Amino acid sequence: MQNSERITLNPQVMGGKPCIRGLRVTVGTVIGLMAAGYSIEAILEAYPYLEREDILAALAFAAWRSEEYEVNVATA
Repeated sequence: MQNSERITLNPQVMGGKPCIRGLRVTVGTVIGLMAAGYSIEAILEAYPYLEREDILAALAFAAWRSEEYEVNVATA
């Protein structure tokens, strides 16, 4: 994924979960709201300090993250 300045990871904010611009709104919260049927406009109304680009960045981050997978590496 391209580096997005909109998605931040800080152990001191929300336990290090991916957040929007260092705010206490996680990517998971945004994705959960969208999965529940909330529109971008409804989310922006509920969180007026967010921007449309924040929502799109959260979607892009979640899509990128869902394509990752872990590979166990054998140790000697």
